[in-house]
Amino acid sequence: MIQDLLQAATEIAKIGGHHTLKYFKQNVEVISKDDDSPVTIADRETEQIMREEILKRFPDHGIIGEEYGKTNEDSNVKWVLDPIDGTKSFIHGIPFYTTLIGVLVDDKPQVGIIYAPALEELCAAAIGEGATLNGESCRVRNTDKLEDATLLVTEIFRFKEMGQQEIFEELMTKTKLHRTWGDAYGHMMVATGRADLMYDPELNIWDAAALLPVMQEAGGIFSDIEGNETIFSGNGFSTNKALYPEVMKIFEAHSN
Repeated sequence: MIQDLLQAATEIAKIGGHHTLKYFKQNVEVISKDDDSPVTIADRETEQIMREEILKRFPDHGIIGEEYGKTNEDSNVKWVLDPIDGTKSFIHGIPFYTTLIGVLVDDKPQVGIIYAPALEELCAAAIGEGATLNGESCRVRNTDKLEDATLLVTEIFRFKEMGQQEIFEELMTKTKLHRTWGDAYGHMMVATGRADLMYDPELNIWDAAALLPVMQEAGGIFSDIEGNETIFSGNGFSTNKALYPEVMKIFEAHSN
């Protein structure tokens, strides 16, 4: 079953991701949602296409999507969709946006797809099946000291807004290099051995569902700042197992 879900999720992510390219670098209209986050016709059309493809193949499965909410909520298999993660990058013609699919079985993340269509990079994983980048096995790298690590984040000022400025500054001070190659693409960079730590102070379930299986199967960890390996906490970071204790010490020091 898991292999079938992985195969289907890979195919559906490609279908959705390819549709986003129809609008990429095309100066699409941007609409502000109630939370002031941007959305475009590309987000909405892509999610609708993905939903239709899922229900055509698995009519009894549930769906949770950023743009169109929940379908078949009582199903034990749920597909969690973010058609364009990194809409701000997408709007500005930056290729570091992704199409995300996470599949939950009994509310446990089992399959994750992170697809960057403008870069033709697809990272796929299923629990117990390993992680791949474009079909080749991928792993986190073995950096074991923060002073040698590359830190990725999405938006610097978001830490201040979330009351986590001190955490960000300590992480930035203790790591070798920091860059804003963020959103899910940053987590994929950790999973594929191109960075060492990616931290998001705010995550929705559709942002996080794909990340946990990918990180675990790539030999790393996706965790919230309290040390729980979950997609439901509203925040999360990805790193390798050697750096994880050092990173957790920083979060714990600022927990009060």
